[in-house]
Amino acid sequence: MKYFLDSYAVIEMLKGSSIYLKYIDFDCKTSAFNLYEVLYQLLREDKKDAIGTFNALLKFKIDVEDEWFIEAAKLKLRHKNQDLSYADCIGYIAALKTDRLFLTGDKEFKGMPNVEFVKK
Repeated sequence: MKYFLDSYAVIEMLKGSSIYLKYIDFDCKTSAFNLYEVLYQLLREDKKDAIGTFNALLKFKIDVEDEWFIEAAKLKLRHKNQDLSYADCIGYIAALKTDRLFLTGDKEFKGMPNVEFVKK
């Protein structure tokens, strides 16, 4: 299986969450935007090696095509009453465009097509 990890999924994996650890062996990618959110969270929690962790995660980063931003903005607008982050909207579109399942625990994406929703 091929997955696109949103920020929630990456953070859960870093925490060692048992329900997310099974995905480590799959072909997983994410975007720089999602990695930014992960880095922010690590810094906010004052994690000792936040920068080192961020640098290690860069190997999972895919390039985002410019036209994907248009679709991501339209997605965010269609769901303006929900709390979708711009990074996750970009990630969701990136998942669609790269034939990956969007792996998340964010309730806003639950039930959407091409989403594997995993929450404790």
